[in-house]
Amino acid sequence: MLKEMGLNNIEELFSDISKKIGIKGLDLPKGLSQQETNQKLRKIAYKNKTFYDMPCFTGGGIKPHYVPSVVKSITSRAEFYTAYTPYQSEASQGFLQSMFEYQSMISELTGMDIANCSLYGGVTALSEAALMCTRVKRKKTFLIPQTISWEKKSVLKNYAKGPEIKVKEISYDKKTGKIDLKELRKHIDEDVSGIYLENPNFFGIFEDDVNEISKIAEDADSLFVVGIDPISGGITKSPGEYGADIVIGEGRAFGNHMDFGGSSLGIFACKKEYLRQMPGRIIGITQDADGRRAFCMALQTREQHIRRGRATSNICTNEGLCALATVSYLSWLGGNGLEELSRINFEKGQKLAREIESIDGFEKMFDSVHFNEFVIKCNKDANNINKKLLNKGIQGGLILDTWYPELENCMLFGISEMHSDNDIGKLVSLLKEASYV
Repeated sequence: MLKEMGLNNIEELFSDISKKIGIKGLDLPKGLSQQETNQKLRKIAYKNKTFYDMPCFTGGGIKPHYVPSVVKSITSRAEFYTAYTPYQSEASQGFLQSMFEYQSMISELTGMDIANCSLYGGVTALSEAALMCTRVKRKKTFLIPQTISWEKKSVLKNYAKGPEIKVKEISYDKKTGKIDLKELRKHIDEDVSGIYLENPNFFGIFEDDVNEISKIAEDADSLFVVGIDPISGGITKSPGEYGADIVIGEGRAFGNHMDFGGSSLGIFACKKEYLRQMPGRIIGITQDADGRRAFCMALQTREQHIRRGRATSNICTNEGLCALATVSYLSWLGGNGLEELSRINFEKGQKLAREIESIDGFEKMFDSVHFNEFVIKCNKDANNINKKLLNKGIQGGLILDTWYPELENCMLFGISEMHSDNDIGKLVSLLKEASYV
């Protein structure tokens, strides 16, 4: 390579780099063969513990959900194995159809008129919703509940810096854990572009004042944005039924593994009147020159590869492979299956909460209906309790006082269809043991 470039040595290749920041070398071990590398990595990997080895009851984020074999079988096929939306539609009809079907399923689940074929994750979906509200209403204030994760707040505030959007937090009722409607009304003014509500919220609680909040948004000429846990969609009303204008969510639970936290799936859907302001890819159905059904990318004039600075977002791809997993999963599950899955998650959440509440020194923090996550207050140091659980092969609840100082020694527990009665029994037994020490 150096010879072809007319260079004498490697130093000449990097001559543009200042010697002030140069390094003498890297302290790297001697290179290994492919076989040796494979063996070394396997040895390291053996240190990992799976959910089956160490059941996880940590709420507030990723939870284990069952992924049927058919999902991996489909997503592993070479013709599908990409995260990109194909621009050459004549060569990619199968993938484009799967994305069209994904949009249709998400629209039905959310009760919205149209869905895109995914964003990067639930976190970016919220941020894009705030930008969309600002574009539609030409206002600069976006209201969010205090009961959303710190990651979402951080990413949202970064997105808000450029367009100078004011992000204001609305406190929650300390008894119910739900958004405080009085506080919400206090923050409503003529500059509010959108009101965001999660249902269930970060504490796992169902917000039951949704119709009233929808009316507050309508009266303020603001958009009502609802964040969902799609797993709950089988037993709850869709956001469209209670007046949502935009629906977002994290879709990882539909057919995607936890994968050490990486790649995710952003759900984004809205009413048809806001279609041209919606970010992300949209796949449409049309006819080819011979009158046959065909699928293609639609409304591309909204996008950055055409309109540059005037585009609705700078998203230049989507989570196509994760969306494919979702449409495969939902096709396998079906409507009745989703209802059953939602019911199981709800009932397991109620069972685990009752079991923990029955232990001396543990009580449920909020007196509201929850889904598959809930907050428990301990009469002892929650960090020490979690350490004892870890030593016994259980991951306990999420410690909340780092982000919610008022919730000292409170833990957010989460459960799913993957947790067996034996897992629940082991956790409850260890919590009883910890309460007596």
